[in-house]
Amino acid sequence: QVQLVESGGGLVQAGGSLRLSCAASGRTFSSYVMGWFRQAPGKEREFVAAISWNGGSTSYADFVKGRFTISRDNAKNTVYLQMRSLRPEDTAVYYCAAERGRAPVQRGYDYWGQGTQVTVSS
Repeated sequence: QVQLVESGGGLVQAGGSLRLSCAASGRTFSSYVMGWFRQAPGKEREFVAAISWNGGSTSYADFVKGRFTISRDNAKNTVYLQMRSLRPEDTAVYYCAAERGRAPVQRGYDYWGQGTQVTVSS
């Protein structure tokens, strides 16, 4: 099993940036594909980005391409989501997720963090 704890959320003005972090427990972090999802009020949770076990491959939702970057540091058991050019519609609770495997996927994650709130003001 792996436990995930997100941090780095907050309030930012439109056009600003935030970097989310997700710290994972355990000694097998590199065995997991890592993903970021988000859920806005009244909406279903949606895929944002994913990264392969070694960071060599990534996948993004169309609405964040060119603005968000996912990365990982296996030595620190941490995955990051750098968010730039934020928009009010990016406001949501952002969740980190983990799934055993190698290639980045958009669904089927088994482990989830508790989420961190991101609010973008206009």
